Parts: sequence; structure tokens; C-alpha cells
Amino acid sequence: MAATELGAALRHWRDRVSPEAAGLRAGGRRRAAGLRREELSQLAGISVDYLTRLEQGRATHPSAQVVEALARALRLTSDARAHLYQLAGLAAPGAATVPAYIPPSVHRMLDRLTGTPVAVFDAAWTQLLANPLYTALMGDWQGDDLNAVWRNFLGAGTRVRHTPDSLGALRAAQVADLRRTAARYPSDRHLHHLMSRLRTESPEFATLWTSGAVGRHESARKTIDHPHVGAITLDCDVLVAAGEDLRLMVYTAEPGTEDADRLALLSVIGTQELTGRH
Repeated sequence: MAATELGAALRHWRDRVSPEAAGLRAGGRRRAAGLRREELSQLAGISVDYLTRLEQGRATHPSAQVVEALARALRLTSDARAHLYQLAGLAAPGAATVPAYIPPSVHRMLDRLTGTPVAVFDAAWTQLLANPLYTALMGDWQGDDLNAVWRNFLGAGTRVRHTPDSLGALRAAQVADLRRTAARYPSDRHLHHLMSRLRTESPEFATLWTSGAVGRHESARKTIDHPHVGAITLDCDVLVAAGEDLRLMVYTAEPGTEDADRLALLSVIGTQELTGRH
């Protein structure tokens, strides 16, 4: 019964969300105003086949990660998100776990900043959402590399140009930030697993963690070495969504500069390349 209710609810929400409301371009003739299965599966990062089985009640136990991804893609309110968890037979994340909920207002903000690279991270610095220009600028991260702390200590790194001093300051700030997050969310298993792996696999992280390194993310000018448009120097600001414990990383170019021209070029060629992959 629960699976049937879950499928009906997903179909209902999918039918009610227009492509524009989900940050997509409608394009072409459509038989319905809502999202197609292919569109929702793309937004949520799950296969069309699995979404079909969920809607038809043939898949009965979606993981919390899948439920959260669907709630985010459908831009559900906090109450609707809690209801989706209940229909899936899961408890919604509590106050002792790192929040991953992105309110509709933040989604709308990203929709309006199409010419500005913006990404949303949770309090553990795991990327939850990025607009197409941010992905074109910084790359399309997957798996462990979605976490910025992991990426800078053990992963693929980034396109941001660093000196040894600037990289050391960034890593110290990330460790200090992660320590504060761990104190706020003591029951978050994913966070504890991340910290355990970092301490085990990165001697530098372990040393900074043990030494009680302090630091804080500050606004800064950063140079990104992009493989197609070359070096772009941008201002990077980290904003906090009040009440949600989310971090919004925003890159902007000084108007009238070559960097602004390169960013404008990237908004065309970079997003076209990403669109061609889907």
C-alpha cells in the first residue's frame, strides 16, 4: 500500500511541477504541463527505469539519498518533503544530522543567476546543487569529489590556481569548518564516515585535525585555469542561507574586463557542451 501511495504522490508532484519551475527550458510541444520522467530522472540523478518502477509501485524501498534527490528535484516544501520520506517508509533527517534540504527560494535564486556561477553546499561542504555555469566553470564532479574537503585533500583537486600558502590556508579553514559542523551534528553518520576516512587516508588532514587548526572561509579573488577559455580571475564569495545551514558559493567577474568576457564566452560554449551530454 505504501509503495502505491508513494508512486501516486511522485506522479502527482511530477505533474504539478512545470519545466520552468524546475529550472529547465520547456522547449517543443508537450502533452502535459508537468515534468517528463526523463526530466525528473535527470534532475534527481536516477535512472528513468528506476523512477518508472517507483511510480508504478514495483520498487518499494528507495534509499534516503534517492528520496532526498527527488525532493530536491521536485522542489518540495519542507512539509511535502517530510511526507515523501514517510511514504518511502523512512524517517526524515532530524536536527542532529547535516541538513540537505534546499528551500524553493534558493532554487529560484539559482534560476535567476544564469550568468553567474553558483553552487550550493551543505555544512559538511558536499555539493548539493550547481547551476550550469558553475559546472561549466569548475567541472562536473561525481562521487567522493562532490565533497570539497575530500577533493582538496585526497581527490581530483580543482581548477583553482593555488600557491602552497593559499592551499594550506584553504585546507586549514576546511578542517576548522568541518570540526564546527561535527559539533553541531553529532549524530550524522555520513559526516562521521567522511571524517574517519579523511583522518585515515590523509596524514595532513589528521595533523590539522589533531592540532586544532583554526581558519575561516573568506571572500577572495581566485584564478581558475579553464581548459577551453583559459585563465579567469573572479571574485569568490561564500554566502550562508539563514536557517538552512547551507553555503552558496558565488563567482563574479568585474564588469568590462577580459575575465568578464571569458565568463560570458563560457556561458555559451560551456553550457552547450553540458547540454549535449544529456
